[in-house]
Amino acid sequence: MQNEPSEESFLPASLVRKKVSRDEWIQRVLLVLMLATLAIGVLLPLIDLFGKALVNEAGTFIGFTNFVTYFSTPALARSLGNTLYISAVTTAVSVTFAFLYAYALHRTAIKGKAFFKYIALLPLFAPTMMHGIALTYLFGNQGIVTNGFFGLLPAGIDIHLYGPVGIILAEIMYTFPQAFLILSVSLAVADYTLYEAADTLRAGRMRTFFTVTLPGVKYGLISALFVVFTLSFTDFGAPKIVGGQYNVLATDIYKQVIGQQNMAMGATVGMILLVPALLAFVVDRLAERKQGAFITAKSKPYRLDKKPVRDTIYAVYCLLIAAGILVVLGAVLLAALVKVWPYDLSITLAHFDFTNVAGEGLTPYWNSLLVAGISAVIGTVVTFTNAYLIEKTRVLPAVRQTGYFLSIMPMALPGLVIGLAYIFFFNNPGNPLSWMYGTVSILVLANIVHFYSVAFITATSALKKLDKEFELVSESMSVPFYKTFFRVTVPMTLPAIFEIAVYYFVNSMVTISAVIFLYAADLKLAAVAIVNMDDAGDIAPAAAMSVLILVTNILARLVYELITHSIQKRTNAWQKR
Repeated sequence: MQNEPSEESFLPASLVRKKVSRDEWIQRVLLVLMLATLAIGVLLPLIDLFGKALVNEAGTFIGFTNFVTYFSTPALARSLGNTLYISAVTTAVSVTFAFLYAYALHRTAIKGKAFFKYIALLPLFAPTMMHGIALTYLFGNQGIVTNGFFGLLPAGIDIHLYGPVGIILAEIMYTFPQAFLILSVSLAVADYTLYEAADTLRAGRMRTFFTVTLPGVKYGLISALFVVFTLSFTDFGAPKIVGGQYNVLATDIYKQVIGQQNMAMGATVGMILLVPALLAFVVDRLAERKQGAFITAKSKPYRLDKKPVRDTIYAVYCLLIAAGILVVLGAVLLAALVKVWPYDLSITLAHFDFTNVAGEGLTPYWNSLLVAGISAVIGTVVTFTNAYLIEKTRVLPAVRQTGYFLSIMPMALPGLVIGLAYIFFFNNPGNPLSWMYGTVSILVLANIVHFYSVAFITATSALKKLDKEFELVSESMSVPFYKTFFRVTVPMTLPAIFEIAVYYFVNSMVTISAVIFLYAADLKLAAVAIVNMDDAGDIAPAAAMSVLILVTNILARLVYELITHSIQKRTNAWQKR
């Protein structure tokens, strides 16, 4: 006797409830946890920060009165104008220098390109305060250049270091590597067919430059302009060291929160600081989407021709830039090793003993190593796992889309804004997570959130290169997705994973803006110790701590290079079999 058809078989296919597999349940739970974590780390603190900007010190809602007060107070409003001026000049100079430097490395036949590339990246491994310290030893009242460079230059040179000039010089050194990296990516690819067409039409060099070269890199150029503007607009380290009495928004927040305990006004300045960062974020996203359209499958790689005059000019230019970077780093090293500048020039390691200065011994350095190490490990695991869930799973599309938006959002958040938002959110007794405040965990969370977006994009880019067939085949063979993740995905993306880990480590060692409001008295970090030593007049020990951070980060990068080289070597050997 045949079985009668069930009621369910007469229903439309869209109304039949699909049985959810065990894998899908696990993926859904992980996606919800990811969304909750991103909301706690990014969204809720920002909402709390915005709320604090709308109330007074007593907690009474006053609307936008704090913003009106800020712009109607001449001293505070002047800080906004100062910040815009600093950022505009820094952007113009830094992007111009970086473009010419990147152009020399990618569009000329100069020698020593690898050397010039690595020298340009060295400032990335140093805290921003280090550039200010270097300028103090070069152009300060007792500076090397100011006093005639050991008799080789006329003494008495005065560049009015402490103020806008000093801040701009420090910001240029800070932002130059960032602009160089962005523009290098744009200049590395080019369709040589367009240059051949320009030659056929007998277009001159200048016309070819403006009609072919610049249009080819315009999106990268736009991105570099906004990134540099935002970095200099929101930086705290350089203005703190060489700003003197020249106030900017970043130092205003510090003074309002730490100096005057005016949390409401601090939140107000934080929201103002957020505006250009959000604008830069939107422009950068739009530019990145359009950048790839310039190169097609029929494009020819750019062919370098030797032109002695041009190559000589660009080689001299690169040498001058590289020399400038090395002089800055050398000045800090000299400051750390000279006994008493400029009176006793004997070499000593006494400045690396921080026991009797505001650095409070080597404890801040060990604290930074601990926080950076934990940030690198946890940050890499969380970032890569979240990127995998968003990129490779197919369940809960709305949750994945929201997760992607929240993952990109930290790119628009200055470190000071993150730190300030965390004060209000985590230092609230009503928050179940208030136990984190003043512990290592909140410093780690602040670092992960601060640098999350770039690491997330790196992970996503690596995952996009993997064929989707891996997941489809695993699913058809009933292999759990997590086994495919550990056995296939992770081994094939190891270089990107190590790159993310090094990125978290290096940036966690040098950052100051995201943690300046969050560290506890017994949990001081190396970057914070540098600021405290500078405030106390212990400039040489501050330079010594900067050197420790720089050397540590360079060693971390070298380890990464060795590991990735070993992985690449094994991959090549396996492919030859």
